[in-house]
Amino acid sequence: GLLMALDVPQERGLGHLDQRYLDGLEVCRFPLLPFLQPLPLDWMYLLYTIMFLGALGIMLGCCYRLSCVAFLCPYWYLLLLDKTSWNNHSYLYGLLGFQLALLGADRYGSVDGLFRPQKRNAHVPLWNYALLRAQVFIVYFIAGLKKLDADWVGGFSMGTLARHWLFAPFRLMLSEEMTSRLVVHGGGLVLDLSAGFLLFFDATRPLALVFVTYFHCMNSQLFSIGMFSYTMLATNGLFCHPEWPRRLLARCPPWLQGWLPSTKPPQPSPDCHYGGRGAQGGIRPRQHLAAAFTILYVLEQLFLPYSHFITQGYNNWTNGLYGYSWDMMVHSRFHQHVKITYRDGLTGEVGYLKPGAFTQSRRWRDHADMLKQYSACLSQLLPRYNVTQPQIYFDVWVSINERFQQRLVDPRVDLVRAPWSPWTPTPWLLPLLADLSPWRQRLQELEAQLDGHTDAVFIADFPGLHLENFVSEDLGNTSLRVLQGKVLVELVEQQRNHSLQEGEGMQLPAGQYHKVHTVSPEPSCYMYLYVNTTALELERNLTRLRELRERVRNGTEQSPLPPELRPILGEPPPAGVPLDPVVSLFLRREQREQRRERESSLAQRLRRFLRRKFFIFRRSALMTLIALRNLALGRPSPERLAQEVTFANWR
Repeated sequence: GLLMALDVPQERGLGHLDQRYLDGLEVCRFPLLPFLQPLPLDWMYLLYTIMFLGALGIMLGCCYRLSCVAFLCPYWYLLLLDKTSWNNHSYLYGLLGFQLALLGADRYGSVDGLFRPQKRNAHVPLWNYALLRAQVFIVYFIAGLKKLDADWVGGFSMGTLARHWLFAPFRLMLSEEMTSRLVVHGGGLVLDLSAGFLLFFDATRPLALVFVTYFHCMNSQLFSIGMFSYTMLATNGLFCHPEWPRRLLARCPPWLQGWLPSTKPPQPSPDCHYGGRGAQGGIRPRQHLAAAFTILYVLEQLFLPYSHFITQGYNNWTNGLYGYSWDMMVHSRFHQHVKITYRDGLTGEVGYLKPGAFTQSRRWRDHADMLKQYSACLSQLLPRYNVTQPQIYFDVWVSINERFQQRLVDPRVDLVRAPWSPWTPTPWLLPLLADLSPWRQRLQELEAQLDGHTDAVFIADFPGLHLENFVSEDLGNTSLRVLQGKVLVELVEQQRNHSLQEGEGMQLPAGQYHKVHTVSPEPSCYMYLYVNTTALELERNLTRLRELRERVRNGTEQSPLPPELRPILGEPPPAGVPLDPVVSLFLRREQREQRRERESSLAQRLRRFLRRKFFIFRRSALMTLIALRNLALGRPSPERLAQEVTFANWR
């Protein structure tokens, strides 16, 4: 209950209630059910307050059933209100809240037990433990089954994670590639598949607790997943003997035990069936119902992660919405290019929107259902900007698990009028080019051959489509090379075409647009090689300054430094002499490196973690107080309200 309460301001999107919401600006939202709409801002904070108090009541066992309802109803309302905030752990919190509302979790050490003797230190039915243990087991085991995916087993899902400092001890014995395959992917697969079984049996539980604790502590540092890691750590106690809290408290000093929950054996409970040990009567209908519910719930949880053949409209390159499938970290995406084009339905005028206009989320880029909702929202907002009967086209380029960058949706389809149904496949969704997956090893080899100043982008496109691209003037050395198929490169300003086949390439002019048409009957594959000449020259200048400073310090530099370069030695710039931009950037980099060295210790990391959490909860508490004040006394002037919000956002 405490961990869910602490996660509320992060997971349920109070960060979304920002100044744009306060000013009443139009934003696009992505509810699961179309009729769900957010309440006014102050009421949303009141809802959050009720949810937080409910979670706090669950933790204390105070007005337990009422607290469960106070947490559960607002939580699921907020969860269904915004699909972009869905993930596995926010969904898990909703499930745990639902289970706790049905369980007898207020039988030991609860506030309710102080006032209701029949609940104080009473037995808890075994099906309560079975339900919670089954839920945690499903989280681990289904996550392991999902990791049997070829991309995870092949080491392509989290290919760069092995570079993190947490894996430095493993890299002392293994290469980065082997660390990724054996430790990150292999270790994650084995742990998820086995954790539930190892925690269940007494003989293997101590070993499981060690590995599971290490695993979740690492996850808390690797990913921004709120309190999920700590919640999963707390669930470890569910698999231990139910008497462990009582045994632990019995070891406390006698003077302290008077303030702690009782260590005496629990009293019988009317909710339990004791079999042959003095049971009065047979099994009651309520107990039959509890057993049937437990079985049906577990079966439903086992079925739901594989139910995507029913809700086919939510399937994309991966199945379903990311949240209830337990396919955690199996798919990593990198978006190279997103373009939103609108066309006026009457005049035919064409324009472009900044990706993410009218929304704060980026999750819509990967889901056809959200793209449909986003296009419908834009079609309602653009007429206010003199765009009549707008048509909306998306061109989303994404790479999944280190594959080629390719299109997700057909850029020729107007999504405002395109069909979509949750029960049928989306016709305008382009398929994942899975046949090109074996290229990934070759792409890694090509990237390994590049020097430190050259970057590569690998593209795959469908026949009949083209990519329009602009080469920035900073990229003075950009070339295109065909890996498979045949393309036609159209230089727009020069009005010239170049036909390229497999193995051929050409230099692309900087500062100009070009189009790459796929003219082969099969998908084309090609790569961009580019050098940021501006950044390269800047790095060279910074290196010269670093070498110059070293020569001055060791006495090998004989000529005096000009006044504009004296600041690299820590001296203030002379009066009237402007600071050179390159010198300014050099000094800022030096300060960042020094600060990073100072803050690299474990104590500094812990301090940054606590400081970040403090400001999150500070903002949530202040905004909640402002909202409650507004509901009780009315809103103050806009100027004062803006000052209060600015103070709440201060860090």
